[in-house]
Amino acid sequence: MAPALTPAQAATIKATVPVLAQYGEIITTKFYADLLASNPSLKNIFNTTHQATGHQPRALAGALYAYAANIDNLGALSPAVELICHKHASLYIQPHHYEIVGTNLLATIKAVLGDAATPDIMDAWAAAYWQLADLMIAREAQLYAEAPNWTDWKDFRIARKERESDEITSFYFEPVEEGFEVPVYRPGQYISVNVFVDELDGGVWQARQYSLSDAPGKGYLRISVKKEGGVDLGDAAASKAHAGYISNILHEKKEVGDVVRLSHPYGDFFYEKEEADEESPVVLVSAGVGITPLMSILSHLTANEPKRPITWIHAARNAQVRAFKPHIDGLAAANKNLKTVLFTADPSDDEVQGEHYDVKGRLDLEKLGKERLYAGHDKTQYYTCGPTQFMLDVEAKLNSFGVPSERIKMELFGTGGIPRV
Repeated sequence: MAPALTPAQAATIKATVPVLAQYGEIITTKFYADLLASNPSLKNIFNTTHQATGHQPRALAGALYAYAANIDNLGALSPAVELICHKHASLYIQPHHYEIVGTNLLATIKAVLGDAATPDIMDAWAAAYWQLADLMIAREAQLYAEAPNWTDWKDFRIARKERESDEITSFYFEPVEEGFEVPVYRPGQYISVNVFVDELDGGVWQARQYSLSDAPGKGYLRISVKKEGGVDLGDAAASKAHAGYISNILHEKKEVGDVVRLSHPYGDFFYEKEEADEESPVVLVSAGVGITPLMSILSHLTANEPKRPITWIHAARNAQVRAFKPHIDGLAAANKNLKTVLFTADPSDDEVQGEHYDVKGRLDLEKLGKERLYAGHDKTQYYTCGPTQFMLDVEAKLNSFGVPSERIKMELFGTGGIPRV
């Protein structure tokens, strides 16, 4: 464990905020390029798409800026740190990775800033880096300790592969290891799926996170994956630059009986029953493939908490791409506590309002009003998942109805965090 950051060093870090605003992305872009060139094995960990598009350098630059700006109030970063630690755990990041990253990051800061990176500044950043690294290593150790029987990638076999819509297919995974029991995860969490990509740099492993889309405790793990259009699996460039490349491998190349490597379930977005509270409402709001973690929560709630009022709200382009509708209709018919509202942005000519969808147009909570959203109930829990701007719009509308942000939980796919600045 590194020595504690001194007040003088914290002041030095704070003073570098303008420098990070100007040079942050230059530093992180060079950092990743140099890191992967000198440590090619790390290509098996880092998302090549995020590297090719510049998404990961931008995210790290933003994280460094936020860390420096809040160096004297790290509590403000706790949600972001928790999100990152779960992501790291799902990739099986280890303490020695922090050594490699720290050495390279500090070297890059020095190389980019040159003489401006004085010994005092470099000492302060070294102390600041290890302050954060020690915190994250400790949290990740706790997460690993919670999964003692699953401490590395584990082989699972695809037991079923079911089409849910024109874009989404569900994959049911069962453990290859005889006698291994699938853990009971928290509804809403995700797993990492690790596949080998021949087309990349002579062949590398690539991991992607997919939400578990069924209730826990069923003896299998299910994910429901959207296939992105316009991906050519034979195009080596697409393997680096297209965000849907791995999902296309799953759809097109992985069949029943095939074995893939999975991580233990992780994720800081999940439903958690509040103590001594069995009747407060839950509102689930999703768009597109954001439906997947909320399906896990919905299936869990309807099976285990029949007294709890549930409102299910989903937005899709049309009936062809809306997944799980027959299953959701069945749940609504069997559970009087469940009310559903389906928005369809662009219904096809053969779609009937009241049968295939409820409201035409993009999702607009104003059309539902406070009462149907249980906005007047001071214990209502809200969960939302979809594109980032969609989630922020949902939060803003609920805020306008008097719902505080602490009762609104949002899921985020990819690198980074929900922007609030």
